[in-house]
Amino acid sequence: MPSRPTCPAADIPPRTGADARVAGLRARIAELETALWRNGFDAALLPCYQAAFRELEGVIAQAGDDARHDFVIVVPVADNPRQTRACLASLLALCHAYAYGGMVDGVYRKLSVLLADDSATADAIGAHRALADEFSGRGLRVEYFGREAQLALLDRLHGVADLAGIIGTHGRGRFAHKGQAMMRNIAYLAVAARRPARTLIYTVDADQMFGVNVPAMQGGEAVHALNYLYHLDEIFRTRDILVLTGKVVGDPPVSPAVMAGNFLDDVLALLRELAGRAPGEPYRQPPADACGGGDAAYHDMAELFGFGAQPQVHRYHCNLPGTPGNADCLLALSRRLNSFFHGEHPTRITWYRHADALASVAPARTVYTGNYVFRPEALDWFIPFAPLRLRMSGPGMGRMLRAELGGRFVAANLPMLHRRTVAGTGASEFRPGVRAAQVRVDLCDEFERQFHGDVMLFTLERLGALGFPRVMPAAETIAATLDSVRADMDARYRARRVGIRAQLAALRALFDDPARWWQQGDGFAELRANVRAFADNIEHHFGADSPCLALLDAPARRAEWRARQLAAIAGYGADRDAWRRALDAL
Repeated sequence: MPSRPTCPAADIPPRTGADARVAGLRARIAELETALWRNGFDAALLPCYQAAFRELEGVIAQAGDDARHDFVIVVPVADNPRQTRACLASLLALCHAYAYGGMVDGVYRKLSVLLADDSATADAIGAHRALADEFSGRGLRVEYFGREAQLALLDRLHGVADLAGIIGTHGRGRFAHKGQAMMRNIAYLAVAARRPARTLIYTVDADQMFGVNVPAMQGGEAVHALNYLYHLDEIFRTRDILVLTGKVVGDPPVSPAVMAGNFLDDVLALLRELAGRAPGEPYRQPPADACGGGDAAYHDMAELFGFGAQPQVHRYHCNLPGTPGNADCLLALSRRLNSFFHGEHPTRITWYRHADALASVAPARTVYTGNYVFRPEALDWFIPFAPLRLRMSGPGMGRMLRAELGGRFVAANLPMLHRRTVAGTGASEFRPGVRAAQVRVDLCDEFERQFHGDVMLFTLERLGALGFPRVMPAAETIAATLDSVRADMDARYRARRVGIRAQLAALRALFDDPARWWQQGDGFAELRANVRAFADNIEHHFGADSPCLALLDAPARRAEWRARQLAAIAGYGADRDAWRRALDAL
């Protein structure tokens, strides 16, 4: 980051009243924001932009009548203390940069964090407790909400309401790895028990940071260019809304199960290009603003979500310093290939594109469960069907919120930076159901939860057209809708597998061609091993003998999923009643 320049003061006459000074500083901030993003991103202006906000906070504090919202930030964690540390450090850096609400006795007064621990290992539990203490001593009020506190809260509700359809059923000795949705629902009960007034509940994921990435600053580091708390307060003060969702930039929010086709497109295109070039020739970088992708460019079935056709191929941007050669860049990419199975997409990173936060507010249909904010009144809505542990729970919840809240459920351009993997390992710190050896990654559980999550999402969308969840359709209507959607998803998934197998065959034929330069000599041995390991992992997940596909196609397993999904949908009304009784009891 450049050294801080001397920032010109706002044009405010001396002895001006507090209201006029606030108005003058806000006008100055608007000018700086326009200049900051006028030509992409001007990093040299960022310190001035942040300083103007800190000056504004000082004026508001001196006036002594700060009626803006407080925030409680809910962070579910599970055996991932490294990512949790990065998340909390980014929040503290955000507070240092913008000072929302100011400090009292060394603590940021309008902000608290509920660290909701779903860890299973003693080491991770101890590490998360220590992080809560550490960051509390550094200016954040961080409450550790661990297993004992969670069980004590649920004991208060014993006999009051049957919450099994919302938080699942778990043995007291194995009260861990419940999954993000059930953990969030329990955390929401903890927030509701405090009856927060004038507070916004802001829930994020531990593998995210309070910052964005911009093409002008290659490397993907978190840039603290968004004053999240200030913008969210402004939106909720000026708009009649209950729930707001942001998105993520950086790594995709979806599973590798639905990204393999376009990634193979990109890898194949790169191999075909480099096959005709000398290994030592300088690598032809794509322009910075052409790297990665826009909305859903990473998704093989983006059309299902209303997105138009995406460019077929995205070129890889090589982050090696200087002017690297083709061989060096291909080796660098090969070292990231296995990270794809941990959730990265090396060729389709999403970059932040600036738009005014308040002006960007628009009706929403998807909740990004790792980045959404709501008023206390919206605690009436839990994450539905959480015990199924399906992927796509956020989009499903979004469809139901849209049906019930209409225009009071919105989205805004306030994304967070998403990083699936940990620096130095190229692997995720913890992902439920993912088993990883040195080179083999097994995503069979995640593949299953992705497929049935898609089935559930589009079933809910069709039922929404019939009035659900305000009106419960007949049981036979629910069953017919679920079966119809499942048949449609089956056809789409099977067609995609055929394409992936053809792409894999083409990749192997090209890469294993002994005439190619990367097959010549021992100097490219690591490159060859990395690409073959990647191809083997694709085969494991999408090949004709894939255990993942066998699991998806097993008749007994399908019947079990169907019964569970039907019961969950039919039981939603009873779950809503139970949740309200629990809230009343708290």
